Amino acid sequence: MTTQTRPALLVGVLVVLIIIFFAISLVVGRAPLNVADAISSVLAGEVNVGSLVLLELRLPRAILGFIVGASLGLSGAAMQGMLRNPLAEPGIVGVSGCAALGAVIAFYSGLSAVFPLALPIGGIAGAFVAVLLLYVMAGSRASTLTLILAGVAINAFAGALTALALNLSSNPYAVFEIVFWQMGSLADRSLDHVTLSLPLMLVGWGLLLASARGLEALTLGEETAASLGINLATTRGLVIVGTAFAVGGSVAVSGVIGFVGLVVPHLLRPFVGHHPGKLLYLSMLGGGVLVLAADAAVRLIPTGAELKLGVLTATIGAPFFLLLVHRMRRDIT
Repeated sequence: MTTQTRPALLVGVLVVLIIIFFAISLVVGRAPLNVADAISSVLAGEVNVGSLVLLELRLPRAILGFIVGASLGLSGAAMQGMLRNPLAEPGIVGVSGCAALGAVIAFYSGLSAVFPLALPIGGIAGAFVAVLLLYVMAGSRASTLTLILAGVAINAFAGALTALALNLSSNPYAVFEIVFWQMGSLADRSLDHVTLSLPLMLVGWGLLLASARGLEALTLGEETAASLGINLATTRGLVIVGTAFAVGGSVAVSGVIGFVGLVVPHLLRPFVGHHPGKLLYLSMLGGGVLVLAADAAVRLIPTGAELKLGVLTATIGAPFFLLLVHRMRRDIT
């Protein structure tokens, strides 16, 4: 199998997996549902329990599972390409935390109750500030240690401001809602959440995929990329703004779901080698597969209350991150 056919074959495999896990997401849940009968009812225009559960609960959750995962996977791959560091990821470097802070401010101020777009706008603003801070603090040639330290600082600052907002909140129910939302979940989402977030994510996807050529050239170094006619400022702008839209839109509807943007590019990178441009669309599909699979798993794990999606991805992703750090340290020594 040649390196040219590998990505094409992998795309086919990932699309098949997306279809499989999307179907599983429609089937599994705490309430029993005959999906075939529910689909027949929807097509016939009948309103019953099955059609309502399918349209109002299962379908929005499946759609959000794919688009949120795609946004996180794509953003992680783009950030790793821009910073030329395999440990860059929206959660680790503080982008998800700052996006959550922006959304919490929208919650706390009451803007989200009177202006529905306040929540995603707050998430996008927070994500934009985080990516900009990361680039200013760490730069494009940052070492692994510098990147991690910058991420720790951004995460700590975002966490402190979020805790301050929770501490000053006079509404205990709002505090309870914000805390559970921050754990990351796709439960009880509706088509309104899809309508709200999808346009923002589509903008982010377009900007990030448009950076592919510039990211490919950056692997040769900034001077060489500039000599090839690549506008580095434009490439960085596409990644920064695209990540803000994609991550901000996803965090606004799902809360913080970490480590997807770290795990997925690492699993798929061996198939494309040092080609960050090709890795973008593969990570986009792979992120959708991972989140759809994880969201199905949280509904199948026998617990009293449904396990939060962000808790499961962190449980899997944190050991994976430590393994990567250990491997990089071993390679250096």
